[in-house]
Amino acid sequence: MNASIITALAALAGAAIGGLTSVFASWLTQHAQARTQWIAQDKLRRQELYKEFIEAASKCYVDALQHDKADIPALVELYVSVARMRILSSPNVVEGAELVARRIVDTYLAPNKTFLELREMVNSGTIDLLRDFSETCRAEFESLRTQF
Repeated sequence: MNASIITALAALAGAAIGGLTSVFASWLTQHAQARTQWIAQDKLRRQELYKEFIEAASKCYVDALQHDKADIPALVELYVSVARMRILSSPNVVEGAELVARRIVDTYLAPNKTFLELREMVNSGTIDLLRDFSETCRAEFESLRTQF
């Protein structure tokens, strides 16, 4: 073979390899950016959902402590949040949310609390219905952080 042909083929192969490398590096960068953006959006959706659930659960729990008659629309809203969590959240978070909802329903069935009973619940820490749920959510967010 002629030396000029070998040189031309080597230059052509080098240009092709360089171009493919550039395209592959660009694709990897785009893929990483898209994944990071998706994870950030997913985290924001979960934060909003958990915020809504905590607010709804708090309102239902306060109502359950004071009344024997259940606030059915509020309970339905609470269970809607749990159903949305089944789509977005880890099984541990869903399990924690279901436990909170069951405890709220059980609280409606218990006698109303007096102010002194509420004070005792505050002092003993048993009034904090959402502690375990919140800690489970925090653990889930920590696991998402490691995915970045």
